[in-house]
Amino acid sequence: MRRLLAPFIAVLLLGATLPAQQKTDPALPSEETVNSFMQQTFGYDSSVTWKVASIRPSEAPGLAEVVVVVGNSQGQQVTTFYVTQDGKHALVGDMIPFGAKPYEPARAALEKGMNGVAKGPAESKVTIVEFSDLQCPHCKEAQPIIEKLLADEPNAKFILQQYPLPSHNWAAKGAAYADCVGRTNKDAFWKFVQSVFDAQNDITESNADEKFSELAEKSGVKGADIAACAAKPATKSRVDASVALGGAVGVNSTPTFFVNGRRIANINGMPYEVLKELVEYAGKQP
Repeated sequence: MRRLLAPFIAVLLLGATLPAQQKTDPALPSEETVNSFMQQTFGYDSSVTWKVASIRPSEAPGLAEVVVVVGNSQGQQVTTFYVTQDGKHALVGDMIPFGAKPYEPARAALEKGMNGVAKGPAESKVTIVEFSDLQCPHCKEAQPIIEKLLADEPNAKFILQQYPLPSHNWAAKGAAYADCVGRTNKDAFWKFVQSVFDAQNDITESNADEKFSELAEKSGVKGADIAACAAKPATKSRVDASVALGGAVGVNSTPTFFVNGRRIANINGMPYEVLKELVEYAGKQP
């Protein structure tokens, strides 16, 4: 989702300090500490809510990565910040890869772990990966951009990975249905994804199974078979694996894209020509 509260959070977190309470690992703040910090920071505004999603060591030694789902009247977003080892300071912003070939680790991880549906040339010099949430309105907004990009860059390969956000009440079920449709019929998969985006406002937690079965049927597969597949533990495991892969390469919001391992978190806010140039540049690299 678009980072609606990012500037607000950044101003507050950059000057904040954390209490000294710790988990068993002294480098990690406790959930109690994080909640206390959030209360001290946002408690004056009753419209702001939050839920701690994870607290874990970051890729950078000495920093703990804290992921919090923050919401207000504008919507929800997943926010990540990093806590120093002494538990007294927090850093806000994206941690980006560095080095002579900074995007190769993410590219290698994606190539190894991707289980989404692909379209475009199997052997391509450019692979675009999207981590998407079918309930996310910004993912819906990104679809025309991607369609135009793939039309302009026919030699690029595109893969859609499922990344349902925990703050969405039917996204995980939608991801399960999409996974099953994709393994049944790839052409039907793309029709199903677009039809779910088109019907976002009509789908609820209570009618999701009925809607997804109907949309799957209209996409060219048997809705009842897809519903049965979506309920299987193996399907949930595939979706969970996609979410874990996203987390491993730094995904914390949707949609998030990778062009040969280079992360692009806000495709909707990027000038189209810049995006196109990035894809073309990636295709020229050895």
